[in-house]
Amino acid sequence: MGRMFGTDGVRGIANTELTAELAYNLGRAGAYVLTEGTHKPKILVGMDTRISGDMLESALVSGILSFGAEAVCLGVVPTPAIAYLTRKLGADAGVMISASHNPVEYNGIKFFDNKGYKLSDELEDNIESVIENNFKDVPVPVGGDLGRKRVEESALEEYIEYAKSTINVDFKGMKVALDCANGAAYEAAVDTFRDLGAEVVVINNDPDGVNINKNCGSTHPEELMEYVVKKNCDLGLAFDGDADRCLAVDEKGNLINGDFILGICAKEFKKQGRLKNDTLVVTVMSNLGLDIAMKKESVNVVKTKVGDRYVLEEMVKSGYKLGGEQSGHVIFLDHNSTGDGLVTGLQLAAIVKKSGKTLSELASNIKELPQVLVNAKVPNDMKDIHEKDEEIKNEIKKIEESLHGVGRVLIRPSGTEPLVRVMLEGENQEEIDAMAHNLAKLIESKVNC
Repeated sequence: MGRMFGTDGVRGIANTELTAELAYNLGRAGAYVLTEGTHKPKILVGMDTRISGDMLESALVSGILSFGAEAVCLGVVPTPAIAYLTRKLGADAGVMISASHNPVEYNGIKFFDNKGYKLSDELEDNIESVIENNFKDVPVPVGGDLGRKRVEESALEEYIEYAKSTINVDFKGMKVALDCANGAAYEAAVDTFRDLGAEVVVINNDPDGVNINKNCGSTHPEELMEYVVKKNCDLGLAFDGDADRCLAVDEKGNLINGDFILGICAKEFKKQGRLKNDTLVVTVMSNLGLDIAMKKESVNVVKTKVGDRYVLEEMVKSGYKLGGEQSGHVIFLDHNSTGDGLVTGLQLAAIVKKSGKTLSELASNIKELPQVLVNAKVPNDMKDIHEKDEEIKNEIKKIEESLHGVGRVLIRPSGTEPLVRVMLEGENQEEIDAMAHNLAKLIESKVNC
């Protein structure tokens, strides 16, 4: 059996892969691993709007209670609310039931420690080994030592108040369009922007349990792009199912992805003296156009492996305050310990309001370079051939020299399939398209000879 935990918790099709039994086991094992000391442990539980949430919450909470811990159920809240409230309420851990941007049939369970951070691989492995060892040595309390469940009615309100406190401007006179993906942002985002004085128009904020992420939200922003123009808005914001990521749309209907949001925020934060060491943390998949724009602003760009957890790791290790991904996972470490879609939207809208500029003007400093991604089929044991084969290494060098510093080659082995991804960036789409395909063919020819 493969590892239970993936890159963002335990995820799978609800009721076949992610069963009620597995949720119970995760609740019990998680409570055991993440709580310590003699006090009665307290664990927060939240979920997004998908129909399987009720089933999994019941099972997960049962597992927590069976260990003797208190389960505090927050209902439907964004993932970043769990991270924030775990710290604020002094809980021992937090759990979010969500499959983020995935379709409704999927669900997931992700844990946060008592400081609101996602778990290390080591802690996840500990939880997994407790389950695999059939809960050996895990206490089985009886009588009054069992846990109690309680519902925290004010959780969403507390999260909204916190989100509003991250900016010092109101949005009176602004018209903002929100696409809530029929997910966890459906109340939080609308209430927050209205409280701050914006005129809010909204789509996809009527969750019915099965319409989460369905042709909407940050993975399908096309409807919002049209809606912003139609309703004459200053900007639009698109969240994903659990609202830990946010993409924007400018007043002309152009998509403003995570690279642009990070670039706009980094420039503004540097001006305010809020950008620690004048450094922005991104992944290797961020567009080279962001690097070029940040160089002009004298902002250092540090790159990590793909995944918001690696961005966060680097930020915590070096004390950096701003980082994220092209997908809209943006981490403002002064405010929260995970990607926070609502805070991202608020920070961006605040910059628009204070600057007096349109979002399209603010984004115009960053010129996105054309990007091509081609898959090359490679056996799992030869995924490093591009680092060893001299002909391939020379070809990569030749391509990079021909791009004259305005472009790059990036080869990433797939973690799940027998292939490597050949990514090229450059100024000329046709040129890099041909180069990427030729390089992929060369790689395939070397593993098949």
